[in-house]
Amino acid sequence: MRVLLIPEDFRNDQYMLTPIFKQLYSLLGWPNAKVRTCIDPLLGGVEEAMKFDRLSEIFARYDGMIDHYILCVDRDGNEHRAARLADLEARCAIDGRKFLSIAAIEEIEVWVLAGNELPPKWAWSDVRSDPHPKERYFDVLAKSLTLTNGPGRGRKALGEKAAKNIQRIVQLCAEEFNPLIANIRAA
Repeated sequence: MRVLLIPEDFRNDQYMLTPIFKQLYSLLGWPNAKVRTCIDPLLGGVEEAMKFDRLSEIFARYDGMIDHYILCVDRDGNEHRAARLADLEARCAIDGRKFLSIAAIEEIEVWVLAGNELPPKWAWSDVRSDPHPKERYFDVLAKSLTLTNGPGRGRKALGEKAAKNIQRIVQLCAEEFNPLIANIRAA
């Protein structure tokens, strides 16, 4: 199994997505899946990542070498993002291409928080419902653990640690992961 994760901006997201999805595929029965994050081209934002033309550039480069493409974006409070992703999935899944998508509520950093031990004073429901969890929780945790000088300003260390708790991530972020898992299995 060869998986290409397509983030809206790989510069920080790669440190979280790659370890989480390696563990997810292992959990789903593909322990030797080759999971990598697309770093060429740099899409530079959610709107660019959700453009069919930009995705077509990626397909032109990688088709034949990839079994599953997974577009990973932040929901950013946009309730309509899931519908746009569903439309994009239908448009991109042609000629047998397996194109899937997932929108993190509200940001990918929340998945990392789900897989890490949080300070006792933090309630998961507060983290999950916060419109700005990256700034209010993720950055605070990375700073408290003195990880902000590391790769991705703490995302590498916290992402790798979170990935070891993939079942917890899937459980706490079931709204995103359950449909994706069903689609991966169907693909």
